[in-house]
Amino acid sequence: MARRPHRWQLYRLVGQEIRRGARNRLGRLAKRPEILTRARVTGLVIAPHDLRTSDASLADDIYAGLFVFAGRSLVVSGRSPFDYDPPSPEWADALYGFGWLRHLRAADTALARANARAFVSDFMSGRGDAARAGPVPVATRRMIAFLCQSPLVLEGADHAFYQAFLKTVGRGARELEFSLRRSAPPQSRLLAAVALTYAGLCCEGIEAILRRATRILVRELDRQILPDGGHRSRDPRFAMELLLDLLPLRQSFLSRSVDPPEALLRAVDRMLPALRLLRHGDASLSHFNGMGVTAADHLATLLVYDGAGTEPLMYAPHSGYARLETGRVVVVCDVGAAPPLSQARNAGAGCLSFELSSGAQRIVVNCGMPASGSELRRMARSTAAHSTATVADTSSCRFLGETAGPWGARLATAWLLNRRGPVVLSGPGPVTVERRTEPGTSVLAARHDGYLADFGVIHERRWTLSSAPECLEGEDAFLREGRHGSRPRAVAVRFHLHTAVAARSEPEGGITLALPTGETWRFTSEGARLAIEESVYFAGVVGARRTAQIVLHLTVAEEARVRWRIERI
Repeated sequence: MARRPHRWQLYRLVGQEIRRGARNRLGRLAKRPEILTRARVTGLVIAPHDLRTSDASLADDIYAGLFVFAGRSLVVSGRSPFDYDPPSPEWADALYGFGWLRHLRAADTALARANARAFVSDFMSGRGDAARAGPVPVATRRMIAFLCQSPLVLEGADHAFYQAFLKTVGRGARELEFSLRRSAPPQSRLLAAVALTYAGLCCEGIEAILRRATRILVRELDRQILPDGGHRSRDPRFAMELLLDLLPLRQSFLSRSVDPPEALLRAVDRMLPALRLLRHGDASLSHFNGMGVTAADHLATLLVYDGAGTEPLMYAPHSGYARLETGRVVVVCDVGAAPPLSQARNAGAGCLSFELSSGAQRIVVNCGMPASGSELRRMARSTAAHSTATVADTSSCRFLGETAGPWGARLATAWLLNRRGPVVLSGPGPVTVERRTEPGTSVLAARHDGYLADFGVIHERRWTLSSAPECLEGEDAFLREGRHGSRPRAVAVRFHLHTAVAARSEPEGGITLALPTGETWRFTSEGARLAIEESVYFAGVVGARRTAQIVLHLTVAEEARVRWRIERI
């Protein structure tokens, strides 16, 4: 069903956006030209280490004119990739971010170096779409890639290319610094501060930029990295990518014989255990709030810095994630409120969802975020794409872009979407969480009010993980409160299954789950109608794939409870 957006929320956001735009215009008028003109790069001192793994075989594809990014591909047929219309916005972000240069560096051949210089020269000469190269996240990725891969690009280059390269880096630093003087979104500010700090450490001639960027980096890390190590966006992907930049940045400070800021050291120390909380036995992260396919090699590289035998964090109260673990069985749960609006561009409506794995095999999953496709990404953020309960076929969060309402609200929505993106307008408030651990058993209980305002329903969920036998028991309760009376509401409790899990109904009413590892699990329930329905797994390595979901259907009038059990047999 379509939900009516709260008009006051939309109009308040319009006012905030107008004020932010006015501040940006004033910043452009008041910017000090002397600061920007002084920032001239005169040389490169160090090249940071790139923690992201590379694949030399991809250099052959690039040389052949095949560019595969974000699940889309383009064959350039001897021309520059910057001469083509990108197959998706995400593909364009990857192209203009230049992270793919690391694959050419891995090839370690004269041909790869010449190929890299040719592509960088194409960009420096103005080929391509400047608007696609300009967004702060793309510009930061490009700045870091140019600095990390400078040995590849500059080896064998002539003096003219070297000077043009330095000029490009300097201009990029000035533009990033200017973006920090505007009212940029918090994540963009943090990324820009990271890239500028890199530039200040790696380049001669922009020491003043280094001092200013370091101050901003310290401030943004203290603001955005929560005490439990999570990021305010609650996006595991953003946290992982940020760590892949912060760890080499820490080393770059040491390489220049400069003490890293304490805020940087604290952030890294907190973030590594928080990532371990979200990790399953298949070396990938749970699919919450924007997380799609995990680059398992990147995650493994990060966790080496946390120590091989380090115990994972079991509960992150500020980030809103909890972990239950016994033997080979891991359960990771989303027990957090919606992130702040300024950080909610990728947030999902998955409160009280969970993922279950046994060893290296996922069993119950969330659908995950696809690599590209605005409509698919919108679907992946809905409550129905998570292993939790939906009321009246509606998400527990209210997204910008739900256009039901008067023309004024629709007009405000369209304008805001163009500027803010499909952020979460509102969602569950503070989530009440209780945890208890006993010998052989871990219990987690939580409740959220995401359906209270519209339907008068409170959702409570309890997980009980036991080791003997290996079993996850759950109970979902739906309590009626508020002004909506006892009007019956249709509820669906969903358990999305990994694509490798084969589900088969049993004559006695349960469902058998066969894993490719040879394990067999059984799902049983009481208090609802049990069904196997179609689903889709967006976070597959090869793209979206069809799968199945177990759904418990019930109707809530006064109060309802449904119990379920997933047990290894």
